[in-house]
Amino acid sequence: MAGRKIRSKKILIIRKYFIIFIGALLMALSVNLVYEPMQLVTGGVAGLAIAVKDWTAGVVDGGIPVWLFTIFCNIPLFIIALKIRGVKFLISTLFGTSVYIISMMLIPIVDFGMDDYLLASIIGAALGGAGIGLVFSVQASTGGTDLVAYILQHKNRHMSVPQLLIFVDGAIIIIGALTFGLGNALYALIAVFLSSKVSDSILEGLKFAKMAYIISDRHQEIAEAILKQLDRGVTGINATGMYSNKEKKMLFCVVSRKEIVKIIEISQKIDSKAFVIISDVREVMGEGFIEFGHQFNDK
Repeated sequence: MAGRKIRSKKILIIRKYFIIFIGALLMALSVNLVYEPMQLVTGGVAGLAIAVKDWTAGVVDGGIPVWLFTIFCNIPLFIIALKIRGVKFLISTLFGTSVYIISMMLIPIVDFGMDDYLLASIIGAALGGAGIGLVFSVQASTGGTDLVAYILQHKNRHMSVPQLLIFVDGAIIIIGALTFGLGNALYALIAVFLSSKVSDSILEGLKFAKMAYIISDRHQEIAEAILKQLDRGVTGINATGMYSNKEKKMLFCVVSRKEIVKIIEISQKIDSKAFVIISDVREVMGEGFIEFGHQFNDK
């Protein structure tokens, strides 16, 4: 049993860092293939770095590279994050930041000559938003304003990290407007908005589940079928039918989106008169879902 738990933790850790790797790679692709060639300052340290590169073009040949400026900006942020988020968070963030920066160094900056800025904003948002969402889904970061957002969330738990990023990136977009013009900034703003929606969708999609309430005279049979066929817990709640004034047993269970179809089939097969209520659940933590504090622990 102990050996199985150790293997399971190792698999979770490998999975976590693989997701971080893919997410950071997608973010680097969005910068080098879309944002930098199109001069779209979409926020983030990379966005600020694109503006800085333009400012320093007359001082340094070609300007300060985006990846180099990103390194300089992350040093103080890592020190602050170390105090607030702890060493464990910083290890995964350091990995994500390293992959992100190395990817920007190695991936060539290609200008595809796209005249359609709206299309470029959509493509960049799809790549960058997916990357951010994947990295955030495993409680990690690629540094930069991602790290700033995580630091801010420490005091603003009611807001998601992507939502906080909008405010942080907004200030950088203003800098981009002053550097490359209002037109570019408006397209960058569209990209930031779409990127936030993509990343939020990924985060919520990973956590979504379904909740079912089942009212039936054959509740015991339905509960046993759910326990045996789905291996999911079922809770019986005492209820009273106000029309008949009779005591009833209402079943309550939370399952994955795929399993809800089976719940409906079981209820319909056992009792065609069963009353079934299905609703969305935004986040579930506990046995069988995401365990408290153990989503992707490094230990």
